Amino acid sequence: MARRDPLQLDEQLCFALYNASRALTRAYAPLLEPLGLTYPQYLVLLVLWERDGVPVKQLGERLALDSGTLTPLLKRLERQGVVERRRGDDDERIVRIHLTASGRALRVRARKIPTELACSAGYDVVSEPSMRELAGLRDELIALARRLSSAADEPSRAA
Repeated sequence: MARRDPLQLDEQLCFALYNASRALTRAYAPLLEPLGLTYPQYLVLLVLWERDGVPVKQLGERLALDSGTLTPLLKRLERQGVVERRRGDDDERIVRIHLTASGRALRVRARKIPTELACSAGYDVVSEPSMRELAGLRDELIALARRLSSAADEPSRAA
């Protein structure tokens, strides 16, 4: 078997993940358009549907977004009437993000999005093996992200 060149673009894990990420974001666009949401806005709402009233700092940590990216995103969602920002009752320095009635109602309309996305990616959502494969892919990506984050936090070591 011929030896592969590790510096070819098609051999790069980073490029495969980059392409998959861009394709995934593009696949979400037509599903989110009827809700008037962008992909990053959808991610914010996913967090808020899990736990309403999250402090901005925790929201940024959960989504791995800095305040320069998150603040304009939240302002747009606020203008759309989906969320509202409120200062903490106990500490005015803390700004919490709360869903409005409209934001809570979007959850019902968004319920079918994960299934539709899985179908558009070629997964059979009624087949248990297919759904296990999809869950396994997700779990492997989560594990990869954790390993890479841990490696980035460790002091540099010689290869």
